Amino acid sequence: MENIMGISESFKALSDPQRREILELLRGGRRNAGELAAALGISSPALSYHLRLLKQAGLILEYREKNFIFFELNVSVLDEMVLWFQNMRGEQ
Repeated sequence: MENIMGISESFKALSDPQRREILELLRGGRRNAGELAAALGISSPALSYHLRLLKQAGLILEYREKNFIFFELNVSVLDEMVLWFQNMRGEQ
């Protein structure tokens, strides 16, 4: 299971509404930065900042295909967070 520092980064990344919205968009499948920026109505530099924090927290994965960079959810980290919550509640 992920260590406490990793959990802290994940919670920090999830604390921002725009980052949560990015995750919601990626729930529907992978998207490139242009699609995400257009859907959110934010600038490329602002999106890059949010994507960097989400990547550092391990919540998204980045794939390069030709001239495009695609992003998708890293569900394994989300699964680890769910397990962490279950352990905190004493669930098995």
